[in-house]
Order: sequence, then C-alpha cells, then structure tokens
Amino acid sequence: MKKLIVEFIGTFLLVFTIGCAVVSKNPNAELAIGAVLMVMVFAGGHISGAHYNPAVSLAVFIRGKIGSGELIQYWIVQLVGGLLGAIMSHVITAKDGAVEMAPGADVTPMIAVLAEALGTFALAYVVLNVATSKGTAGNSFYGLAIGFTVFAMAVSLGGISGGAFNPAVGLGRTIADTIVATGKSTANWWIYIVGPLIGGALAGIVFRMLNPEDR
Repeated sequence: MKKLIVEFIGTFLLVFTIGCAVVSKNPNAELAIGAVLMVMVFAGGHISGAHYNPAVSLAVFIRGKIGSGELIQYWIVQLVGGLLGAIMSHVITAKDGAVEMAPGADVTPMIAVLAEALGTFALAYVVLNVATSKGTAGNSFYGLAIGFTVFAMAVSLGGISGGAFNPAVGLGRTIADTIVATGKSTANWWIYIVGPLIGGALAGIVFRMLNPEDR
C-alpha cells in the first residue's frame, strides 16, 4: 500500500505541475516539470521506485524488477493520480489549457507518436540504468539524471508531440479536458498511450539485451 500511495502522490504532483507550468507561459516551464519529477523521484524512490509513469513501469516490468500484479496496481494509481492532478491544475489556474493535450501545429499523428516513443525511450532507458542497475546501485544522482532527461525531452520534443512521454500525463489531461474543459484533446488520446508504451517497452528490451547478467 505504501508503494501505491507514493506512486499516486508523485504522479498527481507531476501532472498538476505540468498543467500549471504550461499555462503560466513562463520560459522556465520545462525546467519546472523536470525539477518536480526530480524531487519526487528523490522523495519516493526508496519506497516505490518512483516510476510515476505507466511506460516506465512497463519498462521496469520487462526488465524484471516488478511482477504483473504490481504493474497493474501501479498503472491504476498512476492513471488516477494523473487524472486528478490534471483536474486540480484546471481548478487552480481556471484555464482550459491546463488540461489540453495536442501535437504541434501541422504535426502528423504518426510523427507525434514517434516523438513520444523516442522521448519515453530516453526517459525509461535512463531510469533503468540509474535506478535499477546493479552497476549504479547506491548512487546519489539518479533523481537528477531522470529529471534532466525529462527537461531535455520537453525542450526538444514538446513542441512536436505535446511532450507527455507518460500515459498518465497524456491520458489524464485528455480525460480531464473532456470532463472540465473544451474537449479539444479527445481525438489525440491514443497518441499518448501508443507512443509512450512503445518507448517504454523498447527501453526494457534494450536494457535486457545490454545487461543479460543483471536480472
């Protein structure tokens, strides 16, 4: 139960921060998003592993660190946390943009899926190597590495795909948009499931290929 509570809190605060940061128009919005993930990873890593992302949990499952039952439990609390975090960002800011998810203008769905897959692969690959690998066990930098990966991907790919790299972010904000705002995001929901899950799965497979002795 402790693990699930931590996953809920971390995902809630991540998605809440994303919504508030996006509508703030602050030039440091991407840094705020990477920073909140970093501190939540440091806060909860010793309890739950600090995934806060169904795609990361899938990568950790494929890597062999959690079982199927725990994977499903993580997915449920992450998606609920993401939805409530998105709704709260709308309530606090009173702006529809806090819950909208969409690719950039003139970006095709397939390019958006590819961008989401690549960004999520980078995130999950870093998580597996700095937070689950025997070779980096006990390090003190894992939160920084994970947070700065999200920051880098948000800056480089956010304008293309919308920059979720996380089904709890993409689906949570899309459902919240449908419930409390304009509903403009509804057509894009699948992008933020397919892309991130492909990226997470590939990261898990690549980690196993590169670290066959690390089970």
